[in-house]
Amino acid sequence: MALNNTYDARLVQQETAVGAGVQILLLALLGTAIGMGPAGWLTGLAFAVATWAVLSRALHRTQPRSFGPANRVTLGRSILVGGVTALVADSFQSSPPVTLFVGLTAVALILDGVDGKVARRTGTSTPLGARFDMEVDAFLILVLSVYVSMSLGPWVLLIGGMRYAFVAAARVWTWLNAPLPPSTARKTVAALQGVFLLLAASGLLPYALEFAVVATALGTLVWSFGRDVLWLFRTSRVEAVLVEDVRELVAG
Repeated sequence: MALNNTYDARLVQQETAVGAGVQILLLALLGTAIGMGPAGWLTGLAFAVATWAVLSRALHRTQPRSFGPANRVTLGRSILVGGVTALVADSFQSSPPVTLFVGLTAVALILDGVDGKVARRTGTSTPLGARFDMEVDAFLILVLSVYVSMSLGPWVLLIGGMRYAFVAAARVWTWLNAPLPPSTARKTVAALQGVFLLLAASGLLPYALEFAVVATALGTLVWSFGRDVLWLFRTSRVEAVLVEDVRELVAG
């Protein structure tokens, strides 16, 4: 039994290594196609190494019996996000081909709706898979925010940074770590962020409409986060009152 577990662990780790290898291959293809500079190469390689290291550590900690089909889809999305990240880093020196940039980003966004369905249909949903999916989504939005901010201004970075600000705040106010109830509105707002940012990044819209689209994305995101924070705060207060009431009953 121990041998089987060791074999499975090695097989899972091999998949992350293959993912890193495919990431480097994609960077090589991008470098050949557009003559990517050092900034793009270094950023892309750093993304590949960081993804491999973090994912390998998470797999070692959770020890799943297999990597799973849904995680393979998410890993594929992560590879595309790594390519987009490299292009954005390279764009500080020269703008990437719009078709290539939009194509990679669009496929990554489309696949965002695939891994969850695969997990549910195959019965392979796991907390690690959900977290992996969420982190890939969040990082893509951050990268797109950086790219769009170069034309619209630094305020766009609020879109990409909001989720990370929430995580940082949760380290101080622990009540923010409580689980949230499922919400279609939250999922819709999250999905629209990537679509709106991609529209702005495509250069197909006039400046005024581009500004309006991104401002709408930010407005809906602020509303979504604000609603969730308010719900968490109210819930924490109710729980605090209940705990205090129980203590008074026990003491009395």
